[in-house]
Amino acid sequence: MKRLLVASCWLLLAGCGYTLVGKSNNLLPPTVHTLSVPAFVNKTTRVELEQRVTQAVADEFVSRGRLRLVRSEKDADVILRGSIDSFGIFPIAFNAQGRATQYQISITANIELLDHRNDDKVLWKNDQYRFTENYQVDIVTSDSFDQETRAISTIADRFAQSLVANLLEGF
Repeated sequence: MKRLLVASCWLLLAGCGYTLVGKSNNLLPPTVHTLSVPAFVNKTTRVELEQRVTQAVADEFVSRGRLRLVRSEKDADVILRGSIDSFGIFPIAFNAQGRATQYQISITANIELLDHRNDDKVLWKNDQYRFTENYQVDIVTSDSFDQETRAISTIADRFAQSLVANLLEGF
């Protein structure tokens, strides 16, 4: 009787698994091996933003090991093009003295993934790809510009992680 109870519990537990709703929607066929990521176009007033975002996106693709990054578009199976259309930094939390202690960075981009082997057929496009994230400010230190630059580098990395996940994992 005890064995039957244990077996029944085991079967019940084995049948109760967690799964993701939906399914992966990998846009890239297995025959795609190379990727080119030309410098994003910066349509904002923030200097060097396009360089940080482009580099972060290229690094994220490479870190995943699925694609090899190539410099020349003619050598690429797919091309990821983008422009950064808006960038904003907004204070969202303040201390008792009224100094901002937390900011939100918002980036809106126009992104398209093209199948270069197939006459640059659009595989994925989002002309309003929006990414926002908050960052804390150390109000004790006086290097607010350096803090902002470090925050932008971090945000660029997280933007890249989010974008690449959307492209490769379909979420």
